[in-house]
Amino acid sequence: MKGGVILSEWCALIVREADTAFAAGAHLGAILVAVAAIETHLRAEESDSGRPRLVDLIDRAMVPSDLKSDLHELRRYRNRWVHVDDPWSDQELLADPQPTDAELERMAFFALRTLRRTIYANPWV
Repeated sequence: MKGGVILSEWCALIVREADTAFAAGAHLGAILVAVAAIETHLRAEESDSGRPRLVDLIDRAMVPSDLKSDLHELRRYRNRWVHVDDPWSDQELLADPQPTDAELERMAFFALRTLRRTIYANPWV
């Protein structure tokens, strides 16, 4: 059977990629791809045309307020990595990468859990 029932095929593909990244230990990749899957899903749920920003998609989403808060937290975290303010300020990372690795792993798990909560928030089937 082809075609999505609750998810578009684009979204399903991106969700699988997020899972693969997480399982492979590519935690930053898992976070970035999970947010892409969330955005794709929210965009598919949106009936308006145009290209609203992720922040606007989250604000308009028909999901519980605690999930919206988690989505905004995840969006802000993703933005820190996509828009690195000072890429040469890396002494702390070079001296001890373990805290960053641990934080990325924790946030990747949060991202995948938040992705699931988002795509299953409004089951209609």
